[in-house]
Amino acid sequence: MKKLILTHHAETKMHERRIRLEWIERTIRNADWIEPEPRDPSAERRFAPVPEFGGRILRVVCVETESAIRVITVTFDRGARSGR
Repeated sequence: MKKLILTHHAETKMHERRIRLEWIERTIRNADWIEPEPRDPSAERRFAPVPEFGGRILRVVCVETESAIRVITVTFDRGARSGR
């Protein structure tokens, strides 16, 4: 299993938005859907609902390499809908 590395920005947003690390990891490893990140072609957006947070959709922007997954930012995406 690849190691997760959180950027300082991702850690800050995680704490500000009360997003648990377990939700981030679950979204990364079991995303309901994945999209390219429009501002960075090396990154992608991974989405999944978080039942513990009212089913809201968590968006995790990350870059995956051979050895690790670097988390750029995390947020609850108000416009995303489960089951895309």
